[in-house]
This record gives sequence, C-alpha cells and structure tokens, in this order.
Amino acid sequence: MKTGKRYAVVQKAICTACGSCADVCPNGAVSILHGCFAQIDISRCAGCGLCARECPAGLIHMEARA
Repeated sequence: MKTGKRYAVVQKAICTACGSCADVCPNGAVSILHGCFAQIDISRCAGCGLCARECPAGLIHMEARA
C-alpha cells in the first residue's frame, strides 16, 4: 500500500471511541479497539488527515514518518 509522509496518532488515554475517525478512513486503517479507543494501523495509513479532521474531540494528530 502506498503511504504518505505522515501518519495519524491517537491520544488513546482520552479517546471516547466514538468511531467517527474509523467511518471516514478510506483505507480502513482506523479501528476501535475493544470499544475503548481508536487505533491506527500505520502500515495502512495514507496520511490524508481525514480522521484528524473528523475527530470531534481533536484527539488525533498527524506526525511525520521517520
């Protein structure tokens, strides 16, 4: 899978697991783990930032890939 220069990171400790981010991810890189928080599969994350923009609590940010 082609990946971008960035990837999404979730603040898991305060994520409410609403699922908004998972609903908009075009690559299926976001899942809700055990109904507790969102988790990003960085190997599938294209770095588009849709999940970060959609998060109602602003708990997802984008980081540069190493």
